[in-house]
Amino acid sequence: MTELVRSVLWRRLDQPGAETCELRGGKDGSHLYGVTVLALEGRPTVVRYHVACDLTWRTRSVDVGEKWGGDVRVLHLTNENGKWRAKASPQVGDGLGSVDGCVDVDLGVTPSTNTLPIRRLDIGVGESRELTAAWVRFPDLTLEPLGQRYTRLGDREYRYESIESGFSAELSVDDLGVVIGYSNIWERSAASGP
Repeated sequence: MTELVRSVLWRRLDQPGAETCELRGGKDGSHLYGVTVLALEGRPTVVRYHVACDLTWRTRSVDVGEKWGGDVRVLHLTNENGKWRAKASPQVGDGLGSVDGCVDVDLGVTPSTNTLPIRRLDIGVGESRELTAAWVRFPDLTLEPLGQRYTRLGDREYRYESIESGFSAELSVDDLGVVIGYSNIWERSAASGP
């Protein structure tokens, strides 16, 4: 049984799209439930996801359902002590071994999973931390390691950097570490919760 902690609605700024997400908490940890609607490679796409974390914000499981145009794909992952396993997800292939040791998942279509390392790392203002996340790429739902750096710029401001690609984004977050603004890509339109 989980309780609602925060519910948010984001709108995509660089292309048509929106997302609704719930952060829920329970005695076993935190959960993200979301639905993203946007265009990927010119095709209408709906992504439904559930990410379950333990009490220290380490990813335990990931469930993704994607409808990309007329194609339906699913991804089911579990993470036990840094050992990632897939259930009924042949498209992941050999990518699983490459993400062993990763603590966080990064779903490439949503700002919600930035909350996980922000909460888990709990870095001080002016500090940076690097990590490697299990990055789920869309629309193909493949998995690969992604080196990342989070720098805390202020009380509720962070810089996210993808180490390999050089991509960076400025993030503003609320009191729970949930994204309010993600550079010129995502912006929170509404929020509710205790």
